[in-house]
Amino acid sequence: MSTAETVNVAVEPAGSAARHDAEGAAAAFLARYSGPTLEAYRYDLRSFFQWAADVKLDVLRATRPHIELFRTSLETRGLAPATIDRRLSTVCGFYRFAHIDGRIGSNPAQYVRRPTVHGPEGRGLDRSELGRFLFAAEHFDHAHVALAVLLGLNGLRVSEACGTNVEDLGFDRGHRTLRIMGKGSKPAIIPLVPRTARMVDLAVGERTAGPILRRASGERLDRRTAHRWVRSMGRRTGLGHVHPHMLRAAFIMAALDAGVPLRDVRLAARHADPRTTTVYDHRRQGLDRHAACVVVAFVSGG
Repeated sequence: MSTAETVNVAVEPAGSAARHDAEGAAAAFLARYSGPTLEAYRYDLRSFFQWAADVKLDVLRATRPHIELFRTSLETRGLAPATIDRRLSTVCGFYRFAHIDGRIGSNPAQYVRRPTVHGPEGRGLDRSELGRFLFAAEHFDHAHVALAVLLGLNGLRVSEACGTNVEDLGFDRGHRTLRIMGKGSKPAIIPLVPRTARMVDLAVGERTAGPILRRASGERLDRRTAHRWVRSMGRRTGLGHVHPHMLRAAFIMAALDAGVPLRDVRLAARHADPRTTTVYDHRRQGLDRHAACVVVAFVSGG
């Protein structure tokens, strides 16, 4: 028995014309994105479209209960709340733009309930741990060290670091700079701190073109290999499992700890939404400003 039959919600089979319309709406939605974001959204929509085909649902005639059923099917499969929330977020975005584009009369996903997702409890790397990581990275080759400092001292995303080219290096008002393509295909010019510039130069050597970060084979460093490199450096440091975003997070939290204004940190991290930067600020304050620390000092002084 299908999920739809179980809860007594009728669905109608989707004909070829309906499928064509739905695929056109999906193509219009996905056209807004590129790179890893595009691949993630395409995967999420493919999952939803397959579920709709299984229950014989015309995607563009779905109602809120249908999308709630999709969420229930994901829960039944035992997927993590964060995964379910991400897939529902994609589906909600798809219907929102289908409504904006006039493909449907109303947005059926507007009031869909999404699972509660708790933020990560891990505190990331503190200042001393980041220093240890960067020191350990120097026992690897120049490309490993360049990756480590680009992530940990300049706060690049791993995709941004992997996509850098020698031709993107330059100078601007006394600063060594690196032109990158940021999230959402947004270009940005990053001032390289001296240590990063030095390590990048060592990784580049005498080359005048091509990727800055290369694998041993000479090919451009890819995200998967970059994750493996960071894990290896983390094990050498004795910090356990370390992934690239932990280094970017360490950069952001170190900047906040050093007293850099929240606005300037947001600009450096290139966060489109200030609330994203605020999450890191709250994460770093959670332990240092806990009431227990104040209470013990008050009681001891009394």
